[in-house]
Amino acid sequence: MTNRVFNFPIDATIQAIGGRWKCAILCHLMEGPKRTGELLRLMQPLSSKVLTEQLKELLDDHLISREAFPGKVPKVVYRVTEHGRTLQPIIDAMCQWGALHAGHPVSAGVPEEVSEA
Repeated sequence: MTNRVFNFPIDATIQAIGGRWKCAILCHLMEGPKRTGELLRLMQPLSSKVLTEQLKELLDDHLISREAFPGKVPKVVYRVTEHGRTLQPIIDAMCQWGALHAGHPVSAGVPEEVSEA
């Protein structure tokens, strides 16, 4: 995210983790390093093309790292960087919010259990 200018700090966050798959990729990688094939299996119906694009963006923002191991069958492993780990509380909060509001249409307003808290 170097050399980008944002009007509001939240714009930088949305730029880094916005999109359909980035948070899910980060969640899986926060559990431990993964190969491309593992991520594809965990995130069906994600296509390999879209995964590659999302991984590149996360790499460009230094949120994940990529390590290639030479051999007959090349092996590539992705892991969350120390910088990427700083997003852990944000992603945890998003997961908690999603669990609390899952199944509640947005137009229905705040669920009763939330308004009572």
